[in-house]
Amino acid sequence: MALALINGRVLRGEKFVRNQCVLIEGTRILDRQFGTTGFLPTLISADLDIVARAIAAVRGAIAAGVPGVLGIHIEGPFLNVARKGVHDPAKLRELDPSALGLLTSLQGARTLVTLAPEMTTPQLIERLVAAGVVVSAGHTNASYAEIRVALAHGLTGFTHLFNAMSPLTGREPGVVGAALDDQRSWCGIIVDGEHTDPVVLRIALRCKPYDRFMLVTDAMPSVGTSQGWFELQGRRITVRGHACLDEDGRLAGSNIDMASCVRNAVGMLGVPLPQAVRMASQVPAEFLGIAHEYGRIAAGQRANLVLTDDELNVRETWIDGNGSRETSQPPSSGL
Repeated sequence: MALALINGRVLRGEKFVRNQCVLIEGTRILDRQFGTTGFLPTLISADLDIVARAIAAVRGAIAAGVPGVLGIHIEGPFLNVARKGVHDPAKLRELDPSALGLLTSLQGARTLVTLAPEMTTPQLIERLVAAGVVVSAGHTNASYAEIRVALAHGLTGFTHLFNAMSPLTGREPGVVGAALDDQRSWCGIIVDGEHTDPVVLRIALRCKPYDRFMLVTDAMPSVGTSQGWFELQGRRITVRGHACLDEDGRLAGSNIDMASCVRNAVGMLGVPLPQAVRMASQVPAEFLGIAHEYGRIAAGQRANLVLTDDELNVRETWIDGNGSRETSQPPSSGL
């Protein structure tokens, strides 16, 4: 079981770029305990100079050989203030041609950009995709029609489905309706019992094939620690179970790891275990366009493996054949 974490641990603003690959390495070691063998460090809305430094940090980590870093997820600042969530509204802006060079500057790795399609043009989405960027809709108040246009111009994903997007209603299907109606795009779902009610997710899973849903964590710095709070852009975020909440009670990411998401997909949603594993491995690899190397146990694939017990507790991970117990021997049993 090779888990590819699409929304990797969220490293925010200046904290992301400080110490660069050292910070990313520490994050990877922690997440590896929970079944993550590949991840995208995620930056939320920030000024473009911070985005540039974050890209440089990821580039440095990859050059230094930090295992598991697949690229970067840039979540904002090209978002709609009406669906901002905890993103700083002062940082939000439209996507114009001046930012294209920056967003396409990470070479030899994957770049995922979450944006609100109504905050840019279909032509700019098309240019990003043509340059190799994966474009996902999130923090968006777009109409169904606007999403259909964006899909026709290269949009392929929906970031944390149901959260921070226009809902499905009786007269306007919204972003959620467009996501569930389109059979080719991928939807990220956070199965923590907090971001979306399990009943709603079970209904969503009946709308399109399982292989178009991928498990994401939206994990915050509290995962794997006992800390009850942390600071996000100058605000205090409180950890309550699997949820992270700001002072107004708004969700500010999750406190869940990937192995727990797999368990919850089985227990809360009734997803068969083999399919839940694929939703954490093969499906996100296909979404990122790296399924020729990642996401399956097969000849020619990277030896990224996770060994669990019967309760899906992680016992060991291998990244490119190197075990977390400093052994290169493959597992003799397990998933």
